[in-house]
Amino acid sequence: MDAGVGTASDATIAMELGADAVLMNTAIAESKDAAKMAEAMKLAIEAGRLAYLSGRMPRRLYASASSPITGVVR
Repeated sequence: MDAGVGTASDATIAMELGADAVLMNTAIAESKDAAKMAEAMKLAIEAGRLAYLSGRMPRRLYASASSPITGVVR
């Protein structure tokens, strides 16, 4: 994937969607601190790939409590 990757969260999303790789230059080259942005991109790529491989929980139309409501000490 290339184009439109401006920050680490963009790279993570690309990897979570199943991209095999993310090419980047401009996001790093034009950042205020290239070394820190490069590190952020590295970590984002790793996180996104791990998330993709682990598989997300099913999407739901409505939220539901994951903790029991009964038996809670009040």
